[in-house]
This record gives sequence, structure tokens and C-alpha cells, in this order.
Amino acid sequence: MALREIRIQGDPVLNKVCRPVETLTPRLQELIDDMLDTMYEAQGVGLAAPQVGVLRRIVVIDVGEGPIVMINPEILETAGEQHGMEGCLSVPGKAAEVTRPNYVKAKALNENMEEFIIEGEELLARAICHELDHLDGHMYTEIAEGPLQDVEYDEEE
Repeated sequence: MALREIRIQGDPVLNKVCRPVETLTPRLQELIDDMLDTMYEAQGVGLAAPQVGVLRRIVVIDVGEGPIVMINPEILETAGEQHGMEGCLSVPGKAAEVTRPNYVKAKALNENMEEFIIEGEELLARAICHELDHLDGHMYTEIAEGPLQDVEYDEEE
């Protein structure tokens, strides 16, 4: 497993629509493993394949409850509303106020290419919406309510 370079806003790959995954090849499994390593190393809660330069419909998320791998994800239902600061590994050191659904129900395939349903509220709902936007070439900066703000991170290690 290896760390992948995270693409930064302005890279054209971040504005492209990703292709569905038909078969989980060893190469795509390696991509998923690398995405998880890269997300954890960057201290993020989610990462989409285009953020590491691969135009496939794959996201990884971990909001503190263990890793979630979503292949070909689709949002089925949303409800409620939440407002909060949101950042992105492709926009380092910045965050902005964004409104997202407070509840999300989505379907996706797991690493065995088996369909599953996931429901999330609050941070998980925000992460699912944020990462799935990446798969369609969109970034949170397009829906930011106000200017991007500088964010400082604590370096504890």
C-alpha cells in the first residue's frame, strides 16, 4: 500500500465525472487500500478517487467509526438540514460554511461488489454528500456560503 498524491483545487481531474466500476480488479482494490492510507495520513474523514487522480466512482469515509468503502454510490433519500464549516483535502488549510442534509440514505457496493444501504446523520451525512459530489466533478467551494476561511490544525504527533 502506498500514499497517493492528493490533487488540489484547480487540477482539471477534479471537475470531471467519474466512470462506474464494473469489476473490482486487483488494481482497483489496491487503489482503495491506498485511498484509505492517504486519507488517514492526511487526517481526513473522506476521500474520493478523483482526488487521487483516478476517475472511478469510489469513495472512502471514516468519521471515527471505522472505514466505509463505497463503490458506485448513489444517494436515495435526504432529510433535514445542517449548517457547518466544511473543508476538503483538495483545498488544504481552508474551510467554509456549507448547508447539507442532516440525514442521508445511500446505496453502494462494498469491496465484494455486494450492494448495501447506509444511513447517516450529521457528520456522516455531510461526508457522504461531500464525497459523492466529487464523483460528479463538484467541490464544496461551489456551494460555500461566504468566503473560504483559513483553518489551523493542531499538530499533536
